[in-house]
Amino acid sequence: SDSPTMLRTIAFSAGRPLVLASVLTTSIRCKSDALVQVAKQEIAGIHEAGTYKKERIITSEQFSQIKVKGGEGERDVLNFCANNYLGLANHKDLRESAKAAIDSHGLGLASVRFICGTQDIHKNLEGKIAAFHRKGDAILYASCFDANGGLFETLLQQEDAIISDQLNHASIIDGIRLSKARKYRYEHMNMQDLEQKLKEAQDARLRMVFTDGVFSMDGHIAPLKDICDLADKYNAIVAVDECHATGFFGKTGRGTPEYWGVEDRVDIVTSTLGKALGGATGGYTTGPKEVVDLLRNRSRPYLFSNTVPPAVVGASISCFDMLSSSTQLRDKLEKNTKLFRTLMTNAGFEIKGNEHGHPIVPIMLGDARLAAEFADDLLKEGIYVIGFSYPVVPKGLARIRVQVSAAHSEEQIRFAANAFIKVGKQRGVLV
Repeated sequence: SDSPTMLRTIAFSAGRPLVLASVLTTSIRCKSDALVQVAKQEIAGIHEAGTYKKERIITSEQFSQIKVKGGEGERDVLNFCANNYLGLANHKDLRESAKAAIDSHGLGLASVRFICGTQDIHKNLEGKIAAFHRKGDAILYASCFDANGGLFETLLQQEDAIISDQLNHASIIDGIRLSKARKYRYEHMNMQDLEQKLKEAQDARLRMVFTDGVFSMDGHIAPLKDICDLADKYNAIVAVDECHATGFFGKTGRGTPEYWGVEDRVDIVTSTLGKALGGATGGYTTGPKEVVDLLRNRSRPYLFSNTVPPAVVGASISCFDMLSSSTQLRDKLEKNTKLFRTLMTNAGFEIKGNEHGHPIVPIMLGDARLAAEFADDLLKEGIYVIGFSYPVVPKGLARIRVQVSAAHSEEQIRFAANAFIKVGKQRGVLV
């Protein structure tokens, strides 16, 4: 036999442990060589398609202006592609709160929550999250990817049904795959198709409609009022991922349910601490107290992942206190977004989402290589953005996704628009 166990027995019976090491290393190398060849072929195809993703190196804190490392050393550029919607990623008060939490509660817990990983500050933050969203309770996760990953498998069984928008985030798709519930997918924001799927699922014990509140590649806003109306008609639960809305969308930053006036009709919200709310890490689910209690006892990402570290918790508590007391940053973001969208639309760019004015501003270019090269040209002009193409977006719909921040000044907004116009003319996108 060529199994490692048998080889070990033979080698030691012959008194040659070094021979064993040689045989095992050769065996492992042969197996990994095949994997390496497959990886090389895949990467070559990605390069050929012009969709290879390079990671640019940032050497500064995250803000509207950052330092980027390049072949000629560091350079200052304006960042227009971060999820730092409120400009809080380097906020002085949040940093001080993070440091204070480390001093009082340590670096980490070295434990999952139910063993010895729950501190008073974790319960404090969960209470503030629930109050902010006007729900019964909240539960923290390492990320919103984990929150979505631990939701469906826990709450819905084979006699239940999940009805999901076809353009929902990958974390939602992966989470749904883990559930034994029947799975339905409706056409993107198509309420007629959603109603048809609800009709088909009428024999299910529970029906859950799950949608992104904001679709991150297009800046589309889910029609939550219409979704809630259909959910009422067909007795369905409504759950929303609010990662690209929490803290800044809606009149007081409480997201798409507030924007549509349906906060009391949305049953469950998942969201993140890693975008507008300081940009660090962490996610959560908030909803009825009984539902959250079940998640604490059965949700696998919660049960088997380390607790959110004190520094993140401390900063997040301060962040929710800040957002609950003022809409100043949210109001500035709205003003900046309107200015950038107006400048780009007037210049002749094809952009999405003007009807709702979300700070995600997709500049549609179509061709993947054009999007990548356009972004490279903009970096030379001092604007940091990224081209998005397949498989992140459908083939033929490549784009540059601009994300406006409250940290941007009016001068920076106008500088960025002028850079886009310059490169757009050079590339033949604008006449």
